Amino acid sequence: MTAHITLSRKLTSQLLNLAQLSPEAEICGIVSHKNNIPTHCYPIKNSAQTPATQFLFDPSAHIATMKTLRERGEEVFAIYHSHPSAPAYPSSLDLDNLAYIDALHFIISLNTKGILELRAFDIKDKQATELRITL
Repeated sequence: MTAHITLSRKLTSQLLNLAQLSPEAEICGIVSHKNNIPTHCYPIKNSAQTPATQFLFDPSAHIATMKTLRERGEEVFAIYHSHPSAPAYPSSLDLDNLAYIDALHFIISLNTKGILELRAFDIKDKQATELRITL
């Protein structure tokens, strides 16, 4: 049986829309939760030197986001980022640069002929296990 997570249509639409707004560079951010229910999407500026193929949270934006989560009583549920020209599967860079080992990872691909793809993964020891997303 495949593990699954439930996302609201609003949150899913927000993630897909953010990716569409940046077709040339990876977007990234945090999805928060309260009581294990995903609640908000917090975009964080990508400060990677090569944003077309990787992401790196801007340090000051990341700190500000974590402060907002604490103030709202929320916790990190997932890290999200997009792949403008690659499939929605963790790249070797994604696996090597994993910063949040207890969070899920959402990847949005723009590389699917007009259809955006959002996939969720639980990554442990550089191994990605896909989770089914239910809306």
